[in-house]
Amino acid sequence: MDTVHTTAALLPDPAELRAYLRALAVLDQAICRDPRFSRYSFSTTWGPGTEVALMDNGSGDDFSVLFTPAGVLVRGFDHESEMSPYGTDDEQVWPGVIDEVPVALRPLLDDPAFVDEGLGAPRVTACLWWETGGSAWRTGSGIEFPSGSPDPDGSGHLFRLLTDRSPEAVQAHFEEDYGRPVPLDTVRHVLAGHPLTPEAARGLNPAALSDEALLRRIAADPALEAYLACDGEFDLTRTDPIESIALPTGLPVEPVAGCNAGGTHYLCGPAGSDRVRPVLYTDSEGQASLIAESLAEALTLAIVLPSWRDALAGFRPPSLNADYLEDNPDHPEVRDHLLAALRLPPATEPEVLARLLTTAARTVPDGFLPSVEGEEDAAFEPMLRLPAE
Repeated sequence: MDTVHTTAALLPDPAELRAYLRALAVLDQAICRDPRFSRYSFSTTWGPGTEVALMDNGSGDDFSVLFTPAGVLVRGFDHESEMSPYGTDDEQVWPGVIDEVPVALRPLLDDPAFVDEGLGAPRVTACLWWETGGSAWRTGSGIEFPSGSPDPDGSGHLFRLLTDRSPEAVQAHFEEDYGRPVPLDTVRHVLAGHPLTPEAARGLNPAALSDEALLRRIAADPALEAYLACDGEFDLTRTDPIESIALPTGLPVEPVAGCNAGGTHYLCGPAGSDRVRPVLYTDSEGQASLIAESLAEALTLAIVLPSWRDALAGFRPPSLNADYLEDNPDHPEVRDHLLAALRLPPATEPEVLARLLTTAARTVPDGFLPSVEGEEDAAFEPMLRLPAE
C-alpha cells in the first residue's frame, strides 16, 4: 500500500526537493506546446518569503509544495480518494491527515487556492511537512487508511515523480503525457541543475522556438515589441541596414532587426523552418560580432543583458549592467515576464554573458566577420575586446 508514510521515506531533503521541482517546471513548460496547460509550475512570489511548486493534472488531482521560513508543507489531493473531504459525511479532512501539522505551517492549508468554495475545508487527502531545523519528513501518525485500495490517499500517483526522481522516470512521464520523444540528455542536464539554454529548449519542443514562432509572438504582443525596440535595441521595424554586407564564407545574411544607434542584427544562413541560424550584429562604426547561436538566444540576450555591447568592450560585473539596473530596478521581474511571453527558458546574467563571450569568440575564426559588399579592404573590425586590467 502506498501512503504518505511511504512517500515520507522516499522524499529528499527540502533543498534538493526545491531544486528538483524547479527543474520539473522548467522542463514541463518547455515541452508543453502551450505553457498555460503545463502540469508543473514554480512561483517565487507566492507570498512574503514563500515559494510554491504546483502540480495540476487537469483531471481533478493536484499538489502543492510550499517553502517558507518556518518549513516546508506538502499538500496533495486525489479527487477519487475515499479520503477526500467530498467523500466524507461531514465534508471535513480525513481524521489524522492534518491534525499534527505544526502551528506555524497550518495556516498554509487555508489559502484560498486550496479551499474550494462551499467546502469549508482544505482540499487535501495527503499531507507531509518538514519544520525548519528538523531532520526528516513528518506525517500524521494516527491515520487510519480505508482498506481495499493500494493507494488510499493518492500519494502513489500524486508524488510518483517526487519519489522516483531518475531522469529515465521523468523522460517517460513527459513522453507519455505529451505523446512525443523527449531527449534524455536534456532531461539529465536540467535535473542536474544546469540552465536550459534556448537551443536545448528547442530540442524539447522544436516548433516553439523556431524563428517564425518567435517573430509571431513578438508581433502579437505590442508591449513586448515596444520593450525590444527600446530597451532591448532589437527593433523589428528596422530591417534596412546602412550598407549591404557579405560574409567571407559566402553564407547569406538576412537583416532581422536594428537599433537606435544604427546597428543591424542579421540571421546568417539560408532560411528554413528546420534551420537554426546564428545572429550577427554590425554597428555604425564599422565593428561586428557574432552575438548568438540562434534568434532565441539573441532575444534572450537583449532581454537579460541590455548592456551586452559593454561586455564585448571589456566590461564585466558588477559594473556591467549596473547603470541600467539603477534606472530600471524592476528589471528582474520584467525580464522573467518577457522571457515567459516568448516561451524562452529562464536565464541569468552570468549564464547569458558566458554564452555571449563564447559565441563572439567564433566571429573571426569561423568566418563571420563581414565586409561591405562590393568593396575591397572594407572588412569590419571585431567588437570583442579583452577586459581592461
